[in-house]
Amino acid sequence: MEIVRSGAQPSGQGPADWFTGTVRVDPLFNAPDPARVVGASVTFEPGARTAWHTHPLGQTLIVMSGFGRAQREGGPVEEIRPGDIIWFAPGEKHWHGASPATAMTHFAIQEKLNGKTVDWLEKVSDEQYQG
Repeated sequence: MEIVRSGAQPSGQGPADWFTGTVRVDPLFNAPDPARVVGASVTFEPGARTAWHTHPLGQTLIVMSGFGRAQREGGPVEEIRPGDIIWFAPGEKHWHGASPATAMTHFAIQEKLNGKTVDWLEKVSDEQYQG
């Protein structure tokens, strides 16, 4: 058994190459091999969002607070709210973030494949974000 105490892992700013706007990433867990699961709490300030990206083994988001948006390639921009659980299939191109006026926090859970959890792509344009 391992207990990681609240506050034991430092918060970090979401890198500008991967995010638009102000984003805080709080690591939650990174299971040791042979387990593959990784989780973080991610807080997006109003208007902030990820770049387009994919996950080799998919991703689950659990919206904890606020109001946000998510979109898979070719689909409409969807509203997401606390309690919503969003699944992106392996390799599904997508983005997610806060609404224009309200911050949003979600837990992001994904698995590593050969040590990698995500493939970052181009930024989401303002036009794409607005839907």
